[in-house]
Amino acid sequence: MKISTKGRYGLRVVVDLALYSKSGYTSSGNIAERQGISVKYLEQVLNVLKKTGIVKSVKGARGGYMLACDCATTTVSDVLRVLEGNLSVVDSSEHENTTEDLMGRFLDKHVWSEIDRVINDTVDSITIEDLVREYKRMIESTSLIYHI
Repeated sequence: MKISTKGRYGLRVVVDLALYSKSGYTSSGNIAERQGISVKYLEQVLNVLKKTGIVKSVKGARGGYMLACDCATTTVSDVLRVLEGNLSVVDSSEHENTTEDLMGRFLDKHVWSEIDRVINDTVDSITIEDLVREYKRMIESTSLIYHI
């Protein structure tokens, strides 16, 4: 499994909005500038996030985007699944009904499904709030480094 650019940027956008849109809506231009993403591509990602209820938007001079979800309960998997779909490393359904593919079913059960479980457990357990907290901690620790 490889997370696409859409998935990676989508997660960046959600964390960015969690950090910067608490006091109001944030323009796509500001998000794009902070994240180094083209506005055109960013708006495609934002449209998916908006359709699925993760972000909301308002048009106009004071408009922009804001999170519509709760950072404490929204997980990395919530964001990635709307942008990526299934997070499985392989399509195990190709071995379900074939009795002759014993090795394929064996590997599905003992390798691929275990990798899927670990990935899903990880992305299910990390909230947007967790990411914001860790990002702020990282920023604070790097600002304490003195340069001579």
